[in-house]
Amino acid sequence: MSSPEVTVRQDASARLASIRRTARAYPRVALGGILSAGPLLRAMRPRQWSKNVLVAAAPCAAGVITRPEIGLRVAVAFAVFCLLASSTYLVNDLRDAEEDRLHPRKRRRPIASGELSSRTALIASGLMALLALALAWVTAPLLAAVGVAYLAITAGYSLWWRRIVALDILAIASGFVLRAIAGGAAGHLHLSRSFLVVAGCGAVFLVAGKRYAELREGVAPSRTRATLRSYSPGALRFVLVFFAVLATAAYGVWALAGPGHGLWHILSIVPLSLGLVRYGVLVAHGAGESPEETIAGDRTLLALGVLWTSLFLAGVYAGH
Repeated sequence: MSSPEVTVRQDASARLASIRRTARAYPRVALGGILSAGPLLRAMRPRQWSKNVLVAAAPCAAGVITRPEIGLRVAVAFAVFCLLASSTYLVNDLRDAEEDRLHPRKRRRPIASGELSSRTALIASGLMALLALALAWVTAPLLAAVGVAYLAITAGYSLWWRRIVALDILAIASGFVLRAIAGGAAGHLHLSRSFLVVAGCGAVFLVAGKRYAELREGVAPSRTRATLRSYSPGALRFVLVFFAVLATAAYGVWALAGPGHGLWHILSIVPLSLGLVRYGVLVAHGAGESPEETIAGDRTLLALGVLWTSLFLAGVYAGH
C-alpha cells in the first residue's frame, strides 16, 4: 500500500503534467482561432455590405436623414442587414460548397476551399442572425419583422425558389426591396407606392443583369445553377429593357407629380436614366455578375451616381 505522501506527490505530478500539456496546446488553439478569423471574415463578404446603403433611401427621400435620432436608427438598420446578409451568405455557401468547387472563381471561397469549417460557419451564421434580430427589435419591432421576412425569403430561395425560373430573380430582388423598406421601418416613415415601384423595378433590373452575366460566362451552367438552362440571352435582355423603362417611368412620374417637387427633382431624371443605360451596356459586354463591383469599378457610373445623388438631395432639401 502506498503512503499518503506518495499519493499526494503522484496527484501533484499528474496535475503538473496536465497543465504542461494545456500550455503546449494553447498556442496551437489560439493560432487556429486567429487563422480561422480571416476566412470567416471573407466568407461574410464585407464588400457586399455596400448593398445595405439602401436602408438610407427612404429617410433621404423624406429629408429626415440628418435628424440625429433618425440617423442613428438608420445606422442600426445598416448594421442589422450587414449581419443578416452575412448570415445568409454563410448558409448559402455551405449549401453550394460542392457546386462552388466547380466554378473557376467561387471555388476559392473559404468554405468551398476548406479554409473554413462547416461547423464554424454554421455557428457564426446563427449568432449573427440572433444578434441582428435583437438589435432590430430594440430599435423598432417593425424593423425586426422586416429582418425575419428577409431571412424567410433567403431561406426559401436557398431551399426551393432558386430552382424555379422567374421566382429565383424575384426572390433575390425582394432582398433589395426589403433593405429599402427596412430604412422606412427603422425611421417610422410612410413609404409611397412610387418609392416601392422604383425600388422593385431597379432590383429586378440588377438581378436580371446578374443572371445575364452568369449565362454569358458559360461555365457548366447545368451543374452550377440549374435555372440558367431555362433562360435565354434574348429573354433576359427583354427583362432588362422592360424594367429599366418601367423604373425610369415610375421615377419620372414621382419627380414630376410629387408634392413640393421642383426643378431639381426633374433634372435628376437625366442621370438616373443615363445610369440605367450605362449599366445595361456594361451588362451586354459581360459585366454585372457582381452588381456592386460593376458599379464601383466604372467611373462613368460613379459620376452619374454622384450627379443623381446631388440633384436628388438638392430637390429634397430645397423643399424643406
